[in-house]
Amino acid sequence: MQDKEIKEMLADLVWLNALIATELIQVTENTSAILRKSPPPVSCLQEHAALRTTVLLIAEKYRDDTMLARHLNKHQ
Repeated sequence: MQDKEIKEMLADLVWLNALIATELIQVTENTSAILRKSPPPVSCLQEHAALRTTVLLIAEKYRDDTMLARHLNKHQ
């Protein structure tokens, strides 16, 4: 593999992991809400929002031409 191909592959993997991370956060929130029969605690929601922001910054550092930000805004 050439350096360019390796860089593209790594950028794809970073983005894909970011997608998985943010979806996992959402699954955790949804599961918590189902089990509690109420929304997760506000502190958890705030922390999850901060985590999503961090993950998005990392993802956009390598792939900024995706719809991940728009999708995450629908989660909140």
